[in-house]
Amino acid sequence: MANLRLFAAAREAAGRGRDVIEGATVAEVLDAAVLRYGDTFGAVLANSRVWCNGEPAERSDPVTDRDEVAVLPPVSGGES
Repeated sequence: MANLRLFAAAREAAGRGRDVIEGATVAEVLDAAVLRYGDTFGAVLANSRVWCNGEPAERSDPVTDRDEVAVLPPVSGGES
């Protein structure tokens, strides 16, 4: 289980900025989030960076109920 934080397009796709998701690894948490939030969220996730406790995460990294998994989609902006 982990605390999931969603930012920008990931938050919009999920309809929320935070959740608690069951899983023993980052991959399990993310896969469960895609099942919960659907294909639009999955598409955002495919282009996002994932961090665990403020550090870049690998899908195989273990998580506990004290961990925070953050999904950070690419950000664009500025003047054209």
